[in-house]
Amino acid sequence: MDRVDIKRLAEKLNLSTSTVSRAFRGNSDINPETKARILSMAKEFNYQPNHHASNLREKKSKTIAIIVPELANNFFSQAIHGIERVAREKGYHTLIYVTDDEYQKEVTFIDKLYNGRVDGIIMSASGEADDHQYLNRLDNKHIPLVFFDRVYDDIDVPKVTTDDYDSSFAATRHLIEMGCKEIAFLVINKSLSIGNVRMQGYRDALKDAGIEYDTQLVIDCTNDYDQNFEILSKVLPERRPDGLLASVERLAISSYYVCHHLGIQIPEEIKIVSFSSLEIASLLNPALSTITQPAYDLGTNAAQLLFKALESDTPINDHVVLSSKLIPRTSSTGVKTIPESEAE
Repeated sequence: MDRVDIKRLAEKLNLSTSTVSRAFRGNSDINPETKARILSMAKEFNYQPNHHASNLREKKSKTIAIIVPELANNFFSQAIHGIERVAREKGYHTLIYVTDDEYQKEVTFIDKLYNGRVDGIIMSASGEADDHQYLNRLDNKHIPLVFFDRVYDDIDVPKVTTDDYDSSFAATRHLIEMGCKEIAFLVINKSLSIGNVRMQGYRDALKDAGIEYDTQLVIDCTNDYDQNFEILSKVLPERRPDGLLASVERLAISSYYVCHHLGIQIPEEIKIVSFSSLEIASLLNPALSTITQPAYDLGTNAAQLLFKALESDTPINDHVVLSSKLIPRTSSTGVKTIPESEAE
């Protein structure tokens, strides 16, 4: 039997080659019956599409990059799952790059991807440095970029974020309602949009309750657990806050370790709320009150925006804002809660 290529297969089916090609790529704009007929005849003639050659012709890598600050954080793991699901449905592969919150790594990754290794990039910013113009080079190569969660406001690209201001305001108000008057705010990078917005929600909630804002209760932390242990071990005994709002998950974990080490009782002596997507938050002792972001949905929305950009002839600058959920647990309420896994 003579070798059957896509052109001969299309002729036998009385279809265009583009229709046959879309069937193998899993495009959703093809009739299921037509797709089944194409795949059946391809199997009959032992035809295998050459995706690599097709991609070269189209100058497409069929690959997208995901750049995140870390992988240990459950939030980013969930977001990546959401991105990968959409990518798979579109017939794309993903490459994951981890910056460890280091600006220079972020720049290096972007430089490597600038050569066309990927068709698009989804990124959560490292948050360091003020000059982000290196990202504008991507536009020259027509490589779309989408931010999620952590963004650079000076880069005009599509973004997917959560209602950080409202969530921080609600969490601070919750601590106030639980009787807290000296509430510390733990932050890693105030200059980054996400840290700035969350701190503003904290400040406005204090003002709304008639509590004076104290700069000494804004505690600058780092991405290093050991350093955070040292910082909090010094600050908590000195300032003696009765409430604590952690702007990122790792700071809540560090706070638990420090409180245990110093013998500070949670929630009797200090009440804690944290931005966190930690699945075992309800299993901690005490159960951690969280502002839980829709991490998976952030990922899927970011991926959908990226493919919208890839399929569009004009630039898009959509900004999607999703809602987070405040889940009060023992660490702030003092009321013992049943772990979610046992509450079914």
